[in-house]
Amino acid sequence: MKIGLDVMGGDFAPKATIKGACLALNEISSSDKIVLIGPEEVILEELKLAGVDPGIFIIVHAPEVIGMGEHPTRAIAHKPKSSIAAGFHMLKNKDIDAFSSAGNSGAMVVGSMYSVNTIQGIIRPCTSAVVPKENGSISILLDVGTITDTKPEVMYQFGILGSLYAENIYKIGNPRVALLNLGTEEEKGNLLCQSSFALMKNSKDFNFIGNVEGRDILKDKADVIVCDGFTGNVVLKLMESVYRMLIKRGLTDEYIGRMNYENYGGTPLLGINSTVIVGHGISNDIAIKSMILLSKEVHEVELSAKIQKALQKFSLNNKE
Repeated sequence: MKIGLDVMGGDFAPKATIKGACLALNEISSSDKIVLIGPEEVILEELKLAGVDPGIFIIVHAPEVIGMGEHPTRAIAHKPKSSIAAGFHMLKNKDIDAFSSAGNSGAMVVGSMYSVNTIQGIIRPCTSAVVPKENGSISILLDVGTITDTKPEVMYQFGILGSLYAENIYKIGNPRVALLNLGTEEEKGNLLCQSSFALMKNSKDFNFIGNVEGRDILKDKADVIVCDGFTGNVVLKLMESVYRMLIKRGLTDEYIGRMNYENYGGTPLLGINSTVIVGHGISNDIAIKSMILLSKEVHEVELSAKIQKALQKFSLNNKE
């Protein structure tokens, strides 16, 4: 397969992205190719500094860069020769099988929806985060920032998307899906949570177990935790800040090490017709390597096709 990488994406690009791509070479097969997308002269210079033969990669010249603070829709439209826009053009034309970037996440969402589109039936795509649980396993938290204001029907679809992701990528059988709320009782929470609970409680599409509270996130209460993007982003960034604070104070162990974002690389944009991975803006070379490997895994398990099949079943359930 061909894995596209936005060389200019992230706070430490292009040095971290090039180094991460070189590290990934040791963990992919010889039949796989990493496609480096960005200014050719920059790519060649970084490869020269790293002492790596450029012939190992496919290099695609894309001279423009979309900055982290740029408006996503305007940037995609006004910078067609940017590394992100070029990556989505290649993905749409099937010149690459997957595309990943640690750059402007908004531009990644907009680029996905304008190029490969959402799966039929998906109201809005979303992103997720891996949460390490105290017992050694993990759970999936979604959404973590893609949609800050949402609706109960969208939250229901998050349950489907998270369940399929947990099952196919992390091999969790019959994942337990919970709704993040301020209490475990059905009537708790704001109107969004109450209405979402009402939709989820009799679901035939996933294994809904009810509400969980913030203090349950790191416990083995659920395998998939659904919330709106505003809440999810706050939770995610709080966990990241706690991790950095602990490391700064020299407090670490096996569990704390599992909170390190480098281990996971990024998140697939769930609900679109292809494989797109959105990385953390502060990704270093290890995180970039993980992002590339996640791209390969998500593509190979045909996650998008499985989501599409599940949505067809969901539509049938709604007609019954």
